[in-house]
Amino acid sequence: MLRMVRAWYQRYFSNDESIIIILLIAGFSAILATLGGILAPVLAAIVLAYLLQGIINQLAAWRVPKTLALAGVYALFLGSLASFLFVLVPLTWGQLVRLVSVQLPLLVTEGARVLRMLPLEYPEIVSEQWISDVSTVLTTRMNTLVDSVVSFSVSSLPSVMDTMIFIVLLPLLVFFFLKDKDRLIAWFVGFLPQERPFMNRVMSEMNIQIANYVRGKAIEILITGSITYVAFLLLGLQYAALLAFMVGLSVVIPYIGVVLVTVPVVVVAYFQFGWGADFFAVMVVHLIIQTLDGNLLVPLLFSEAVNLHPIAIMVAVLVFGGVWGIWGLFFAIPLATLVNAIFSSWPREEPPSNRVDWMD
Repeated sequence: MLRMVRAWYQRYFSNDESIIIILLIAGFSAILATLGGILAPVLAAIVLAYLLQGIINQLAAWRVPKTLALAGVYALFLGSLASFLFVLVPLTWGQLVRLVSVQLPLLVTEGARVLRMLPLEYPEIVSEQWISDVSTVLTTRMNTLVDSVVSFSVSSLPSVMDTMIFIVLLPLLVFFFLKDKDRLIAWFVGFLPQERPFMNRVMSEMNIQIANYVRGKAIEILITGSITYVAFLLLGLQYAALLAFMVGLSVVIPYIGVVLVTVPVVVVAYFQFGWGADFFAVMVVHLIIQTLDGNLLVPLLFSEAVNLHPIAIMVAVLVFGGVWGIWGLFFAIPLATLVNAIFSSWPREEPPSNRVDWMD
């Protein structure tokens, strides 16, 4: 048995690169687990730099000078960030406040009315005391949610300050990541062995995969959210901007996101239109958008991505989302691809003989 363990270790861990990879993964995981919140601006800047670098590379392919390409793309980024902060965020936040303060009480009232009818129809199963307890809990939770969304207390100031620091640091970090990309990569690579064929293969593949995924996902969010907003606006659906924003973000979570975001769409459409033609028109349009996204837009944007089984994707979403929160959800697919690439490219020392003495 000892010989078997020794042979397994010799085959998979005799290469120096395998030990370095394990240390890098462990160190990166520990940093995210302990300092993920603090490093959020850095992580967001890396994601945005990946996104913008693709545009710079395309401009360079068209023989645009590097300095001009960098300046133009960075100006585009600042304009988009300003539009997001001063147009989209106030619009969606205002609609969220109205939804929580106006629509949610109506929903709770209607739900309480339906619950009160249950003891009359099913007295053997549902008791009036249980209905009273549930109604009390719902009312309490609703009031708490309304208070937290509508008003900012003094205790919210630290969060506001953190957000302001995030907004100030993000453009600066993105600029330096774009400007000094080659120097930063050379600095990091300087800590690695000079001979690293395994790490080069994995890093080269993951650079392509992550860049393709980040850029493709950003485009998917923009297209899906914009089309949904226009469609809901034409249908006269209330809270169109808020729901479209949620639909756009839902594509970050494969399979699960579309189910989660359908619930508020159904609720808002039902309370506005009831069971009528307008309600079903909203549902049909929403279904068409989700179908086109999954069957047309995703294959076009992620044609270069490694195909993963749906089970592997859902497991990756659960695992990485549970460990690293929103960052784990966003990077679930490329992280799963990284794990697959590491396993498939892991350096192996072929044993001198296929026979292992299990009884040793």
